[in-house]
Amino acid sequence: MGNEMVFEKPINELKDKIEELQTFAHEKDIDLSAEIERMEERLRELEREIYGNLKPWERVQIARNNKRPTTLDYISYLFEDFIEMHGDRLFSDDEAIVAGIAKFNGQAVTIIGHQRGKDTKENIRRNFGSPRPEGYRKALRLMKQAEKFHRPIICFIDTKGADPGKESEERGQSEAIARNLLEMAGLRVPIISIVIGEGGSGGALALGVADRIHMLENSTYSVISPEGAAALLWKDSTQAQRAAETMMITAPDLKKLEIIDEIIYEAKGGAHMDVETQAQHIQTVIERSLSELNHLSIEELLIKRYDKYKQMGQNSIADL
Repeated sequence: MGNEMVFEKPINELKDKIEELQTFAHEKDIDLSAEIERMEERLRELEREIYGNLKPWERVQIARNNKRPTTLDYISYLFEDFIEMHGDRLFSDDEAIVAGIAKFNGQAVTIIGHQRGKDTKENIRRNFGSPRPEGYRKALRLMKQAEKFHRPIICFIDTKGADPGKESEERGQSEAIARNLLEMAGLRVPIISIVIGEGGSGGALALGVADRIHMLENSTYSVISPEGAAALLWKDSTQAQRAAETMMITAPDLKKLEIIDEIIYEAKGGAHMDVETQAQHIQTVIERSLSELNHLSIEELLIKRYDKYKQMGQNSIADL
């Protein structure tokens, strides 16, 4: 998709008009400040109106924006001395998963995240952010290493889903995902997962069994994409917008369902509008979560994690 989203068209048109007026005033040496100020006020009102009332499908579009910050973008803002690790020691390295060790406010942590590309060349190299089995096995290798050295684990979720190709199935895609779910449930270190873009299917859940699950305001988290759900329900993937409206896949929906712990708010228009400020919001949430989790004993940590997932779904959709 292009960088401009359909619902943003009125905003962008008004921005263009303001820019044209500013250029005209400068070139003709005319004072149009009052008119420009009125248009800028209208722009602020329009942004509040549109971004304050986003529909689920519009949030899906923001989550998929190719300018949206990735795992590596956030790593550069949030962590120090990052050392990336490669390979699963079984088959190969998978660049759709970034994993390594770093320092967060002086504390050693393990970082694991999906990594998509920002252009065609990088997307091909990273398989559009859809990991193969070796990606999940690399992630698990780093998780077990983190457990050995008592390092908290911080995961960034951003994938349409795991790679569905024949070779991935032959190499045990479903087993790799299931193994991660099983092992993460019992890891004896704190785990924090943050959905920063799309959180799709088991490909996302394989990094999502955590003590704290947070979502950026315009991210999505679901067992299937809107297109996939539409194809299954109505045999028509073009009904994706209709599916998105009913699936409850946005951060506000999932907070009501108590699937996630906290919504991390974004700048108007999405995280890509101000990456540095967005990283600061994420940093605040990680700091708070680590502070809470670091004070728990291993036994308390595991009991609370078990209870967290046992209680999910207790509130039915009908009760919301």
